[in-house]
Amino acid sequence: MRRLVRPLLFTALAAACGTALAAGTDAPPLGHLPTWAQPESYRLSFKVDPKQETYTGKTVVKVKLGQPSDFIWLHGKDLTVSKVVVTDAAGKTHTGKYTVAAEKEGVARIDLGATLSGEITLAIDFTAPLNKQLQGLYKVSHEGIPYAMTQMEPVSARYAFPGFDEPSFKTPYDISLTIPADDQGVANTAQVKEEKAGAGWKTLTFSTTKPLPTYLVAFAVGPWDIVKGPDITPTAYRATPTPLRGIAAKGEGHRMQHVLGETNAIIHTLEDYYGFGYPFDKLDLLAAPDFSAGAMENAGLVTFRDWLLLIDPDSAAQYVRGSFNVNAHELAHQWTGDTVTMAWWNDLWLNEAFATWMQQKVTQKVHPEYRADLDRVRGAQGAMSNDSLVSARKIRQEITGNGDIETAFDGITYQKGAAVLGMFEGYVSEPVFQKGMRAYIQKHKFANATADDLVDAIAEAAGQGDQFKKAFNSFLDQSGVPYVATEVKTQGGKTVLELKQSRYLPLGSTGDANRVWGVPMCVRYATGNGASKVKCEILDKATGTMVLDGAAKNAWVMPNADGRGYYRFAQNKADLAALTKVVGTLTDAEQLAYADAVRASFQHGDLNAGDVLAAFKPLTASKVREVSTSPMGTIAWILQNEAVTDAQRARVRQWATDAYLPTLRELGYRKKAGEQDNDTLTRNTLAAFLAGDDVANAEVRAELLKQGDAALRMKDGHLDLDAADPDLLATSLGVAVQERGAPAVDALIAEIPKTSDPAKRNAMLDALSEAKSPALADKARNFALGKDVKVGEMAMVLSGSRDSQAARDDLWKWFTTNYDKIVARTGSFAGGRLPALGAGGSCSKSEADRLSAFFDKDRLSKVSGAERGLAQTRESILLCAALKDKQDPNTIVR
Repeated sequence: MRRLVRPLLFTALAAACGTALAAGTDAPPLGHLPTWAQPESYRLSFKVDPKQETYTGKTVVKVKLGQPSDFIWLHGKDLTVSKVVVTDAAGKTHTGKYTVAAEKEGVARIDLGATLSGEITLAIDFTAPLNKQLQGLYKVSHEGIPYAMTQMEPVSARYAFPGFDEPSFKTPYDISLTIPADDQGVANTAQVKEEKAGAGWKTLTFSTTKPLPTYLVAFAVGPWDIVKGPDITPTAYRATPTPLRGIAAKGEGHRMQHVLGETNAIIHTLEDYYGFGYPFDKLDLLAAPDFSAGAMENAGLVTFRDWLLLIDPDSAAQYVRGSFNVNAHELAHQWTGDTVTMAWWNDLWLNEAFATWMQQKVTQKVHPEYRADLDRVRGAQGAMSNDSLVSARKIRQEITGNGDIETAFDGITYQKGAAVLGMFEGYVSEPVFQKGMRAYIQKHKFANATADDLVDAIAEAAGQGDQFKKAFNSFLDQSGVPYVATEVKTQGGKTVLELKQSRYLPLGSTGDANRVWGVPMCVRYATGNGASKVKCEILDKATGTMVLDGAAKNAWVMPNADGRGYYRFAQNKADLAALTKVVGTLTDAEQLAYADAVRASFQHGDLNAGDVLAAFKPLTASKVREVSTSPMGTIAWILQNEAVTDAQRARVRQWATDAYLPTLRELGYRKKAGEQDNDTLTRNTLAAFLAGDDVANAEVRAELLKQGDAALRMKDGHLDLDAADPDLLATSLGVAVQERGAPAVDALIAEIPKTSDPAKRNAMLDALSEAKSPALADKARNFALGKDVKVGEMAMVLSGSRDSQAARDDLWKWFTTNYDKIVARTGSFAGGRLPALGAGGSCSKSEADRLSAFFDKDRLSKVSGAERGLAQTRESILLCAALKDKQDPNTIVR
């Protein structure tokens, strides 16, 4: 790992007792802090009243100096430091000085008052604002009542307290909170003491944590409801019960029972897999009134967007499933991320890919009806869309600044990483992979690890050597999707599959296709009498062959058995036709892999729209929602970008109607008593697709408009949102916004400030994004910038209205006019998403050019992560334009 050292090009303002750095001093480290100063433990004390705008704190950190020095570097951002006391190894105190060294990056210098060595203690008193951009220690409100809570990942602990804000610095923490006497306080660990702290105040002290990095430190203050859940019962790996609680805003605690009731099964499944008991002294699940992420795996105090935890008996199926899946993901982190932590952010995948992969295992075991096996395949295919870009990140991406850290939380890290784990797990077998994982956790528990540590553990468990390690690393250390062209041939009386790999690049890409991975190729092929067989080999050269032992004459071949491989395949027309004939007999995951192959061939320029419609048709007959709906994204693209005449649009719309309307009619437009949630989710998906702008089926829109109109009627001073099917509420309201215009928009804007229920807020905000006229769309967007929409909710409104050139032009005008306001509200955590927010979905060179012109060097320099976001958004636009130019719309109508 290399340290980043840049010249000191600016003079930063110092906080309170500090001064600007003098010319000629050492430049601040903008990447890694130097390792000769190692924190050993922290005592953190905070005095916090959420009703105020600022708080006070004290960091007392023991530091071991590996070399004599009269100063150290650490992190601090937007902190006003009033006093620094340094105690040396002999117990003598010195007056220290805190100086802001790199304001943007949050790097500070502390002069120690003398040249010291060995173990020293720093005591730093400071004041800071309660952050308004959901970073560090920040302030939120629920029904007008303020709360304070934390979000430290990735580099926001420096907003909350001065410290060594890097994952490799794992130490124990002792946390105390002085808070208003009527408030509640929670932290990573169990509370061990409560004392009065003057009139109207109390101090809560918490037990010492296990070694943690700064980004996992967490606490919250406010009038929280604290709900006791069922203790997590002992197992062979954990001898005593673990207390479980739900934390929610005042009045919402009763809605935590569902998630608390699911948590025992999740923890037990994780313990059984890892062979290692839940490692912390309690578990709290907190429903945050506003949050920048979906959830955060803080050790012992896991925080979530409130709608993921606040579940009622009639909650929409998507929320019930989302609640379980996200909870399983975050609790998997308690082992991979919290117990074993990446050494540096280039290995973020060791946290997120493993949690995604493990969540799917947990869900498949506890709720097999949720079909996490198919979520895995769909997640991988979603990641492939981004990974097909020349500007795509690697899984193990070099870090050149905070922007690279902040933009690493993407589909490459999560879904691609999980798919690669699943692919190699399939290759070595699940029991062998589990053996390697258990060894990895045990060896590095409460410490840090790297990708090499993990790959070595799996290879050792599998008895694999360098070929396996090189194959694994080929997916970690280079970007892109392998594209394996296959062709069935007969050679010497044997059936042989010829293989040729390259990098998958869509039509119009400027990338180099000459790239080789170690691909664990698993293929399924026909062996006669309706049977099939799977064979696996590592393809680690540009070309190769695989003998298909016992293959039937003219055998069909599925080149990605069980859809487990993170690669795309291409077949010649004869082999594809043979596979299409039997696609309905393949496994569900293989049918998804087939759908992706068709989509990839279309985007590669090998299939036209007519070919695509024919190849997709067999999939729509599947009774499995994930399979039957897999063509929808490509069909929508054809309608938006290729079908130009009434006849062409009518042909594609008729294809969609014939494929999906009979099933929707059978399901009906209301959830039935005792209905399986798979049926509910199928109804939601079909209704949204058929009613949307692309297909615009009159029958479906009319049915949904009835529900939307009913929901917009007043009842007891509020909109009667319960009048619509709760699972269809967002779609129904969206149709009403499109059809009724201003009255519907105004009604929603009036209702949202009066509604605290997160699911209903989400539905209304989503519906506002469907406003069509420029004036109404701008009204909705302006509303999203105001105080009545939470920072974490803004994107729901701003992400709509981009299905046509005119709509995108109107959005672009609004976005560029209001850009500074968007940045001011969202802060740096959203920097990488800004270009896509303004221009995502565009499909012309002119749109790409105006995006580049707006995000000039000056703008890019001010928001970390925006540079990568610009590169990927621009490239996506140009690829869309290239594919559009290639199309012959006449192939749609034959």
